Amino acid sequence: MTTKKYLESLFCPGSVAVVGATESPGKLGGIVLTNLLGVKGRLYPVNPAYREVMGLRAYASIREIPGAVDLSIIIRPAAEVPELLRQHAGKARFALIVSAGFAEVGEAALQEELVKAGRESGVRLVGPNCLGIYNPRHRLDTMFLPHACLKRPGKGNVAIVSQSGAIMICLLETIGRSGTGVSKVFNYGNAADIDAPEVYDYLAEDAETSVVVSYLESIGDGRKFIGAARRLADKKRLIVLRAGKGAGGQAAAFSHTGRLAGRYEVFHSILREYGIMEAPDYDSLMDAAKALSFQSISTGKRLCIITNGGGSGVLASDECMKHGLELVPLPEKSSCELRSVFPPFYAIKNPIDLTGQVRTDDYRVALRAVRDHYDGFVVIALTGVAGVTVGLADILKEFRAESGKPVAVHIAQGGIAPRLCGLLEKAKIPVYPSPERAVRGMAVLLGNGGQKHE
Repeated sequence: MTTKKYLESLFCPGSVAVVGATESPGKLGGIVLTNLLGVKGRLYPVNPAYREVMGLRAYASIREIPGAVDLSIIIRPAAEVPELLRQHAGKARFALIVSAGFAEVGEAALQEELVKAGRESGVRLVGPNCLGIYNPRHRLDTMFLPHACLKRPGKGNVAIVSQSGAIMICLLETIGRSGTGVSKVFNYGNAADIDAPEVYDYLAEDAETSVVVSYLESIGDGRKFIGAARRLADKKRLIVLRAGKGAGGQAAAFSHTGRLAGRYEVFHSILREYGIMEAPDYDSLMDAAKALSFQSISTGKRLCIITNGGGSGVLASDECMKHGLELVPLPEKSSCELRSVFPPFYAIKNPIDLTGQVRTDDYRVALRAVRDHYDGFVVIALTGVAGVTVGLADILKEFRAESGKPVAVHIAQGGIAPRLCGLLEKAKIPVYPSPERAVRGMAVLLGNGGQKHE
């Protein structure tokens, strides 16, 4: 059976059991059950203290559930979990262990017992110490976070594979604010069994996924990881952030998930060798997720910056060097065309500086003059001047449609900025809080994401 077919029962289960379900809305078992009430498929609360939970018949143990269960979610104290797993023999395909208290806190022996119980029972494990899975198309939500605390993104094309639940939440919030959505989300915690490579192979064949954003703290089998990452990157856009780069970070990673991080330098060189995109830091990963959820990947290195603030243009120019983007001069024909219509104090170079006396339509004129000569465009608008209006959103939306080329924007906060940002992102144009981050987003869209490490 292929990984795609096998893991389909994990991401799209026909039946789900919640071991440790409760009526109490403040307890994890109550939150998870509430979040699963709309799941496509049968839902079984398991708790010997109840006959009914949230209107559903409750079962004293998983053995009492009629028929097999695709996914069992275990929310019980760590010491109880191995024995609970043994009860899953012949009843469940997958067990998602939310519970913490294993290798990440020094209880390596208990985690080994957990793995052994899963193996003997024929049950594949997710976790422990994890939030699990979110699949909006299947209405599968195993996270113990109330919707009031974390608004879930809707359906989209971006998959998230994160060893850390906290980073996964941040990515969900970033994508949610962008107005786009996710295809599959997977947080695997200590990775006692199922690890990132298996999920990579699943996502490589998933028609709903075109972009995969992945956060790692450690790697179990290096060869297996690189093989799966290469197969995925051959078909989809994959960007990876590896934490635990230094000795302090490696120690923190071990205390978080109980897995050794290994030497970062080796990991980095292998990713570079095989052309797998690496985000250098947290902000870069978030910026990449935003850009890739909005616009399709393009190619090329020739970038044009159009700004109404000279300093912002300089900062953006400096960032281009870090990503191998080329700020080639304007073609003579374009330069002459713009000089003939713009005031003499506009800087007709690259960056094109429209100064504080800009009028909104000047952006349209500049973009049309250089459209055919560059691969991507970073537009910077300082909204504290009278000439910048919300009409800029329509100009950039039209330009994107006409040119088919990627556009990233930096809007300085203040005045009309919130409204303008909302209109731009509704038009699928990513907006960033700094010139540098706008360039990073563009670098990802042009296939040059990740700073060049020497």
